[in-house]
Amino acid sequence: MLSATIPAQSQQLDMSTVKCRDFVSSSKENIALMLMWLQGLLQRPGRLPIIDFDQMQKDAAKLGEYCAKKPDHSVITAAEEALDK
Repeated sequence: MLSATIPAQSQQLDMSTVKCRDFVSSSKENIALMLMWLQGLLQRPGRLPIIDFDQMQKDAAKLGEYCAKKPDHSVITAAEEALDK
C-alpha cells in the first residue's frame, strides 16, 4: 500500500519514489489519481486537455500487467514503457 510510502496525513506524493508494487497495491481512488497524473506527464504537446476515462481503464490494465512482472520498477518508468504515448 502507499501508506508504507507516505504518511496517512500527507498532502504530497513524490511520484519518483513510487514503485510498481506500491501502485498495484493502492486503493482504486489512489490508482485513478496516479493514472491521471501519469497521463498528464506523458501528454504530447498540442493534444486537447481531455481526461479519457476509457483510456484510463486500459492504462490501468497495462500498468497492472507490467507492474506484476516488474514490481521493483518505478511507476514512471512503467508508464513510459507500457502506455501509449
